[in-house]
Amino acid sequence: MKTVDLKYPILDNQDHTGDAVCAIGFFDGIHKGHQYVLQTAKDIAKRLNKKLAVMTFTPHPSVVIRGNQTKFTYLNTFDQKKKILSDFDVDILYVIHFDSTVARLEPQVFIDQYIVGLNISQLVCGFDFTYGYRGAGNVNTLISHSKERFGIHVVEKYHEDNEKVSSTRIRNLLTEGKVEEASILLTRPLMTEGTVVHGYKRGREIGYPTANIAVDPEQLMPKNGVYYVTVIINEQTYHGMASLGHNPTFESMDSEIKCEVHIFDFNQSVYDQRITVCWQKYIRPEYKFDHVDQLIEQLKDDEKQIRQLF
Repeated sequence: MKTVDLKYPILDNQDHTGDAVCAIGFFDGIHKGHQYVLQTAKDIAKRLNKKLAVMTFTPHPSVVIRGNQTKFTYLNTFDQKKKILSDFDVDILYVIHFDSTVARLEPQVFIDQYIVGLNISQLVCGFDFTYGYRGAGNVNTLISHSKERFGIHVVEKYHEDNEKVSSTRIRNLLTEGKVEEASILLTRPLMTEGTVVHGYKRGREIGYPTANIAVDPEQLMPKNGVYYVTVIINEQTYHGMASLGHNPTFESMDSEIKCEVHIFDFNQSVYDQRITVCWQKYIRPEYKFDHVDQLIEQLKDDEKQIRQLF
């Protein structure tokens, strides 16, 4: 998959797709609803013998439009998004660098620059796609703005269990700790990437050494608690249990949230390495224990329960 970075304005010598079918959207999480849009574009590209392109944005438009009023967290890192799209056999990924200039573009200018300007012959989008200043452009205005210069394909909403599959729905599930339900809608577990850093080594002292993970603050995390996780290290997958929260037995509830993972049957040093945590199942909330011995007994129970899951 070829990645093409786009900044406004599109120059005459900008790399063109060469008559591609393009799916457009932010695609945070690339969940089943997004995959429905992508598959539609893929089917059209195959039928017309065209290249398959995807056009997305970075950062999320709300970060620019609302400024510092909101902290946006992502279901995928950008690298994760690229890998998923590559695995979907996307030929070209267009990345619009969304800034205040792009945010102020009139809908017609956006279409002229980014769709017509890149020789896109067929545009595929979801039913709720908007574009241009303050989202003034939508699926109802696409026909007039296209001026018959490209085909338009609007994909209807995708439902599961009588409810629309959306990034918001998945976010709500994750804040409730329902990582299994979120995984079904994502078609994969939520994956958190980070670097292993040095901690207080309390886990090692009580027989449960942990990898303390410095997580990118822009990654969405599930509800605090203890989880069954799988961990990817150097392309190898291991089972383990993760504690996400304030470590209340040792620290105050006002401390920063920590992500610590005890990897089963593993004794290698992973300091300073990048690892990926895949959230498989919520086990319990975080508890404050009066004595360390109580914590150890609980960890033994957690491990026993988790080992029965794989």
